[in-house]
Amino acid sequence: MTQVIVLNGDLSSGKSSIARALQNIVSTVWLTFGVDALIKALPGRDHDPRSGLVFEADGSVTVKPKFRAVEGVWYAGPAFMAHNGVSLILDAVLLVGGVGHRRLQAALNGLDLLWVGVHCDPDVAAAREITRSDRVQDMAIAQAVAVHRDVTYDIEVDTTGSSPLECARRIAPHVTS
Repeated sequence: MTQVIVLNGDLSSGKSSIARALQNIVSTVWLTFGVDALIKALPGRDHDPRSGLVFEADGSVTVKPKFRAVEGVWYAGPAFMAHNGVSLILDAVLLVGGVGHRRLQAALNGLDLLWVGVHCDPDVAAAREITRSDRVQDMAIAQAVAVHRDVTYDIEVDTTGSSPLECARRIAPHVTS
């Protein structure tokens, strides 16, 4: 039985919208948690050096050990919930691709996971990112390939020409009960 759906893609690729669409079409209750919630919980959001994140002008993100430590504890929360019967959709941005995949896989050890790659043409994602006040320009382009490098998925969707609902409908049959 699928306990956790992991949606991995770059910023502005449509992961959050797909998660909401999935919640609306699956017959059971699924909670959604995303990396954005973790970042918003940090002191000063992402602009405080205590956060352990540095959003560079070129769109890249420097992740420091103190963020990785907090991230590890944060991953333990959803893992605990899923181990105790709560179905989850995780909206992830695995900045280091396969390394992040292995780190999250280890944190969710023992759970039945459905890995979903969420792709979007980098130029389309960049256009979406411009409309969002919480984005550094060029992040989507900087992350487009890196987040998927060396990650193995159960299913992949592309939001470039497909709506979140269409993507959710492609994912839903892969959710086992």
